[in-house]
Amino acid sequence: MSLASAKEWQKIGRRDHHGIALPLFSLRNPQSSGVGEFLDLLPIINWCAEVGFDLIQLLPLNDSGTESSPYSALSAMALHPLYLSLWALPFLDCLPQAEELLSQLQQCNSSRRFDYQKVYHAKLHFLRNYFEYAFEQIQTLLPYQEFVQSQKWLHNYARFSYLKKKNGLQPWWEWKITEVHDENELNFYKMTQYLAFSQWAKVKEEAERKHIFLKGDIPILINRNSACVYEHQELFNLELSAGAPPDMYSQEGQSWGFPIYDWKKQEETNFNWWKERLHVAEKLYHLYRLDHVVGFFRIWVVPKGKTAKEGYYLPVDEKEWLSQGDKIMRMLLSSSSMLPIGEDLGNVPPEVRLKLRELDVPGTKVYRWERRWNTDRSYIPVEEYIPESMTTVSTHDSSTLSGWWQDDGEEVISFCQFKGWEYVPEFSFEKRFEILHDSHRSGSLFHINLLQEYLNLFPELSWADPDAERINIPGVVLERNWTYRFRPTIEEIISHKKLKSIMKAFAALP
Repeated sequence: MSLASAKEWQKIGRRDHHGIALPLFSLRNPQSSGVGEFLDLLPIINWCAEVGFDLIQLLPLNDSGTESSPYSALSAMALHPLYLSLWALPFLDCLPQAEELLSQLQQCNSSRRFDYQKVYHAKLHFLRNYFEYAFEQIQTLLPYQEFVQSQKWLHNYARFSYLKKKNGLQPWWEWKITEVHDENELNFYKMTQYLAFSQWAKVKEEAERKHIFLKGDIPILINRNSACVYEHQELFNLELSAGAPPDMYSQEGQSWGFPIYDWKKQEETNFNWWKERLHVAEKLYHLYRLDHVVGFFRIWVVPKGKTAKEGYYLPVDEKEWLSQGDKIMRMLLSSSSMLPIGEDLGNVPPEVRLKLRELDVPGTKVYRWERRWNTDRSYIPVEEYIPESMTTVSTHDSSTLSGWWQDDGEEVISFCQFKGWEYVPEFSFEKRFEILHDSHRSGSLFHINLLQEYLNLFPELSWADPDAERINIPGVVLERNWTYRFRPTIEEIISHKKLKSIMKAFAALP
C-alpha cells in the first residue's frame, strides 16, 4: 500500500463497501420544506444499516445562492441553508405563526420536480423572520460562540454574502458598495451556518453510530462570483476559464466560466486555502469524491473572449503534467485523513491513472463504459476491475440505465452481445437486476449506485418516463437540471419489503 494514502485506507477499511448515491434535494418528506433536508438523511442512514450498505454518497452541499447547480458554489466551506430542516430549529416557538409558515412551505413537497428558486427564496424569507425572533437566544449558546470563533472562513463568507445582497446580487467585480455597515446582517449569515453545521453534526453522529460512511463531493473548481475568489483573487487566474476540448459529445467544446487556479501562488501560500477546505470537509465526511481529478494534472483553459475551440491545455508543456498532479495529489492526501475517490472519467491520459494507482487513490468505473477502447472495444468483465476503484452503473451527469436502454440503441445492442442476451426494446426487471448485481460483485472495493437505479426496479417507486429520472444534462443550462425528485417518499422507500430484500442480497455479495 502506498504510504501516501495509508491513513485514509485505514479509516475506511480495505474491504468491500456497498453504497447508494443521492442528491439530498431529491429526498421527499412531507415534514420537510419543499426539498430534501439535512435531517431527512437520518432514516436513510438507518435503512442503509438495516440492508447492509455502509456508504452514502452525496452531491456537493455548499451554498450556491441562486444557482441551482451544486457545482457552482458561493463558498467552498459554507453549507447551503436550503437544506436546513426548519421544523427542527431551536427556539422555533419564538417565531409567531411558525406552524402556519412551515405548512405553507410543506405544500411545495408534492411537485414532481422541486422548484429551486421558489423554495430557496421562501426558505430564506423564513430564516430572516426566524433570525429576528430567535437570534437573541442563539447567540447566548456556548456552541454558537465557539463555532463563530473557530471557523476562520466564516467572517469572509458572511461579509461576501452581505455585500452581494447590498449590491443587488451583482457579481463582485461590479460592486459599488464594498464596506460593511450592518453587523446584524453578518450575524444572520453566521447564524445560518451555525444551524447548518449543527444539524449536519447530528447526521454524522448517527452515521458513525450505525457504522455508515458519508462520502462528500469536492468539486475541483469554484464559482468566479464566490466568497473564495473575492477574498483570495491572487490564488486564481481570472483571465482564463476552465472547460473541455471538442469531443464526440460536444463538437464546439465547453467553457464552464470557472476560473482556474494559479498553482504557483497556491504553493507559495503552502496550499492553505485547499488545506482549510479539506479541514472543513473533514468535519462533515469520512471520504470524498474528487471531481475531475485529471484537472489537477492538466486542464483545458479558454482565454477571455475566445471560444472553447480556441482553448489549450495548461500546463502547456506535457512534461509538467505528471509532476504538477503528483505534487497536488500528495498535498491533498497529506492534508486530510479522508480517502479521495477520483472521478477519472472521459479523456484521461494513461499516465494519470497510473499515478493514481501509485498513490493508491481509487478511480471510477462506469460499468457500461468500461471497454477496451484502444483495441477491439470489447467490454471488460467486472471481475477484472482493480480493487482500488469504484464501480457504478451511472452518474449524476449521465442517463440512468432506463434512459440508456431507451436512447442508446447501438451501445445497448453491443452490451447485450457481451452479456449473451437477445436484445429487445423492453428493459426487463431481470436484465436490470443482473446489471446491478454485476456492479456489486465487481473486483472494485467500492460499489455505489444512484438510489433511483434500485428504485427503478419497481414501477411504483419510479417515474414512468426514464428522462424524468435523470439528474443533470451537462454542458447546457436547463431549468430541469438539478431539480430531480424521487417519486416515493422516504417512508415509502424504507418500508418497501421487496426493495429491502434485494438490497440485502446485493450487500451480501463477496
